[in-house]
Amino acid sequence: SGGHYRPPHCFARYKSAILVAYRNQEKYLRHLLYYIHPFLQRQQLSYTIYLIQQVGTGSFNRAKLLNVGVREAMKDEEWDCLVLHDVDLVPENDYNLYICDEYYPKHLASAMDKFQYTLPYKSFFGGVSALTPEHYMKMNGFPNTYWGDGGENDDIATRIHLAGMKIVRTSPDLGRYRVMDYNEETEIQEPWRRPPSQHNTRKTWKADGMNTLQFRLLSRTKHPLYTKITVD
Repeated sequence: SGGHYRPPHCFARYKSAILVAYRNQEKYLRHLLYYIHPFLQRQQLSYTIYLIQQVGTGSFNRAKLLNVGVREAMKDEEWDCLVLHDVDLVPENDYNLYICDEYYPKHLASAMDKFQYTLPYKSFFGGVSALTPEHYMKMNGFPNTYWGDGGENDDIATRIHLAGMKIVRTSPDLGRYRVMDYNEETEIQEPWRRPPSQHNTRKTWKADGMNTLQFRLLSRTKHPLYTKITVD
């Protein structure tokens, strides 16, 4: 219920919140849920899957939705790890552990099939990543001001460095992901070309993030396989 699970026969060493920014991508969602629950249970994690849904027809804002997800998830539990997960990515290797690095933000999706299992560019931080709540607050979360252009991944990579941290990556043989692609479904998809940055992250990161987050919580409902948080 609510996408929450804890191992029945042992005490889980790690508690991870899986946060998925979402809008009108039901085929991707069904596919992800089908694979991700058994995957996480084989890792014997205690976890909850949160779906953060944006209402309306305006531009999609993935980064702000993830900020909302972090704030709402932290009301439920003192999570060890926040796993930020695109809805259209499925992990291929069980040894890609959905737990955080103790010291630095971790990029899990280090090898996607769409990029021939290599990084599209050196600072790429998109797809799936894992940060402790401390990491997240130290970098002031994600920017709230990226509407539809998808450039937030570079902003986030820059924030990590400005906050005195670095990105650690899961090795490419473990961090392998399949990108789901439904041609008939043209709703918001990750722009795979590198978008030009329109933000001066160095100047804005301390004033645009968790400390300035504003939203309207419309509903919070428990579904059989996930907790759905709907926001305006």
